[in-house]
Amino acid sequence: MDFALTRLEYEYNNFMVNGLGIREQTEGKEETLSPYAAKSKFSRGRLRWEEPCPIRTCFQRDRDRIVHCKAFRRLKHKTQVFIAPLGDHYVTRLTHTLEVSQIARTISRALNLNEDLTEAIALGHDLGHTPFGHIGEEVLNELYPGGFRHNEQSLRVVDLLERDGQGLNLTWEVRDGILKHSKGQVDILGEGWADVSTLEGQVCKIADIIAYINHDIGDAIRSGIITENDLPEPAIMVLGHTHSQRINTLVCDVVSCSWPASGHSNLAKPTIAMSPETVKAANSLRQFLFEKVYNPSLAIKDAERARETIHLLYSYFSKHEDELPPEFASLYDDRKRKTVDYIAGMTDQYALRLAEEILNPKH
Repeated sequence: MDFALTRLEYEYNNFMVNGLGIREQTEGKEETLSPYAAKSKFSRGRLRWEEPCPIRTCFQRDRDRIVHCKAFRRLKHKTQVFIAPLGDHYVTRLTHTLEVSQIARTISRALNLNEDLTEAIALGHDLGHTPFGHIGEEVLNELYPGGFRHNEQSLRVVDLLERDGQGLNLTWEVRDGILKHSKGQVDILGEGWADVSTLEGQVCKIADIIAYINHDIGDAIRSGIITENDLPEPAIMVLGHTHSQRINTLVCDVVSCSWPASGHSNLAKPTIAMSPETVKAANSLRQFLFEKVYNPSLAIKDAERARETIHLLYSYFSKHEDELPPEFASLYDDRKRKTVDYIAGMTDQYALRLAEEILNPKH
């Protein structure tokens, strides 16, 4: 070995095949993707420049950073819809994320888009979700003067909060997809649908909806809130009577209606789409869930406990900044922002346990 070589140069030379490194070969393969796909070598880059990896593209590297970060691990103990369910098969924020990733990758692969970028966005899209699901988000939005939205918090996690204030330093394309994945209660394909800058980001946005309107039906039935017979019949006739049928219908419809994105079209700017009949059925099913599951679930006993917990934690740490974890101490001076960041990162059980300790301190 020439000791004048840096470690990275040595590794790079060891990974050369036919004059090209492994990463460069992968980047070359991306040339066979749709002309509308995002190409890793043309990424707009990171917030801070880094030496490229000799093996992985920048999007693959982002995916790995997300999977190995602390916020991703905490998703396994964060509520999706139902708080502290007794059954073993309820969806958590982590299993939801994995389902979104699987659906999004299937669509991207079929449309010849960049599957690595799609996967990175999907795995990172909910990192900023609060404990207790949307109830936690709602309460923090009420309490914090600057408002709170989980998609913005997800970006904050990867830009600042991970790695003790260093962030994950992800690429612009992944960050854009994470920030713009959320739709609120606006209809699918409604206002703001195509504000994501990449087709891969649009794929994740629609995969998020496909995932939750299906697994949330299963959880609602499992909890006894609704039955199969309560589902809107016109929507079920279009989408299917089972979980797998509905996902298959939705995914196939998206692929079919978004086919110009694969490059087999002369459209100037294709988008990810659904057929009118399918999007109508999906919107109907989604609206049904808001009316019968999401909104009513905000009033149940466990939800009230969750609200009280978030209120207590916010009030306490807003007044006791010195008791916040040390990793927040030197990041910035805004005490309330530190409090929100700390609470948003908590798991359900940690938030409940901490609230109990505040109410009943051990002397």
